[in-house]
Amino acid sequence: MYAIRRFEETLLDMFSAGLLVGTTHTCIGQEANAVGLIDHLEPERDVIFSNHRCHGHYLAFTGDQVGLLAEVMGRETGVCGGKGGSQHLCAPNFYTNGVQGSIVPVATGIALAERERGAGAVTTVFLGDGTLGQGTVYECLNMAALWRLPLLFVVEDNRYAQTTPRELAVAGSVPARAEAFGIHAEALDTTDVEEVHAAAGRAVARVRETRAPALLVLGTYRLSPHSKGDDVRDPAEIEAWRARDPLAVAGARIGPEERAAIERRCEDALADAVAAAQAAPVAGAVAA
Repeated sequence: MYAIRRFEETLLDMFSAGLLVGTTHTCIGQEANAVGLIDHLEPERDVIFSNHRCHGHYLAFTGDQVGLLAEVMGRETGVCGGKGGSQHLCAPNFYTNGVQGSIVPVATGIALAERERGAGAVTTVFLGDGTLGQGTVYECLNMAALWRLPLLFVVEDNRYAQTTPRELAVAGSVPARAEAFGIHAEALDTTDVEEVHAAAGRAVARVRETRAPALLVLGTYRLSPHSKGDDVRDPAEIEAWRARDPLAVAGARIGPEERAAIERRCEDALADAVAAAQAAPVAGAVAA
């Protein structure tokens, strides 16, 4: 989790220094979800579909800091040759799209293909509470149930759709929305990676064993702005949530020496990634 946190903080620092252009959406505060869930997936077999806030998912699945940073910097060595940027990644068994809700039908189609292929793969699609306002999500829940697809829907509920509080946009129970289609659903509200890991393990195992869809709601909180500076939340609210920072929760379980060693390894790896990305050539223009 520390590696993901420092990667995201470095991106924000680079934007502030004018070293990056465009936009990015960090997952600072939500790292436990990526680490706790993706530990149960098999990169050679399982498939992940993510969204605009995808860096933590990508790093937990691939460990590829160099390719991701180079991509965000628009360098030829990026995971997509510097042409996809922060929100649109395409790597083996990992795909993202910044358009809210649009990745869910693609994930549903791939889950159908994986069902037919019969290799036992689990397809996982990440979406936020804001994406629950997109009708295509419910079309996909319906089809996943009807076709009995090995598809895990993961809702990362960070309580805000950009700047809109959840209570102004999401009515009723989110698990009940899946259960209306006969899909098993589980929800938890935690920043503890071990609790996420346990719940995610149950969800992934259920999909893998039953070859049927499931939904997992992970209550979380974004400690960083939606993008880079667009944050209208009460600073006192954000500060209160820092007491539940997933790094602090996990860090309390290990000794200071072990924690320092982990941080040193992560800082060294990140420094190497920054140097490699900065040394890479800028991606050329797209041919007409």
